[in-house]
Amino acid sequence: MYDQSKLSALIRFARVDAESTVIDVYPGDGAWTRLFSDIVGAEGRVFSFVPTEVAHFKNDPVGRMRTLAMEPGRENVEAVSADLVAMPEVTQQADVLWLHLFYHDLHTALVETRGATAAQFNRAVYAQLKPGGYYVIVDHAAAVGLGTSVAQSLHRIEPASVREEVEAAGFVLDAESTLLAKSDDQHSIEVFDPSIKGETDRFAYRFVKR
Repeated sequence: MYDQSKLSALIRFARVDAESTVIDVYPGDGAWTRLFSDIVGAEGRVFSFVPTEVAHFKNDPVGRMRTLAMEPGRENVEAVSADLVAMPEVTQQADVLWLHLFYHDLHTALVETRGATAAQFNRAVYAQLKPGGYYVIVDHAAAVGLGTSVAQSLHRIEPASVREEVEAAGFVLDAESTLLAKSDDQHSIEVFDPSIKGETDRFAYRFVKR
């Protein structure tokens, strides 16, 4: 999805280092889990966390992560699954929680019909991070003023809404990055539309647990 320079910059932004414990939420095809596994090394740990809210998808996300965890050299990876708000029950206290292109889904029927809310999940993240731990969010930007209103229709969310919700859980904004910004994105097209797919305007926030 990103070239090597952007990957490296994002990993630095996320503060993932050797011996870190990382929770990769909704890992998709496992690309980030593999990267984090390589970085944290034998003394680190990566929890590849598949929320049960998406575990029923046809591509078998849980099975894929269990297969990944059995790859040679992936002894530091554990594939786990539970409801979003039960994430602390299947992971360990972590240095970094990574949420890539998924935060907006906290405001969609995919999650809400099972009873989870963004506020509940953010509190769960706060509980599971070590003091000084980082909550890193990358997502598709919605236009200013739209808040969470197009999360379902366009799979976008206004950055200011994310910041407000995460800070309400006790986090402090530590840094933000414009590395993935795209000034020509008009924010009015659904992110899977062929005309914009892979080229959306994205924001990155790093929050810290004080």
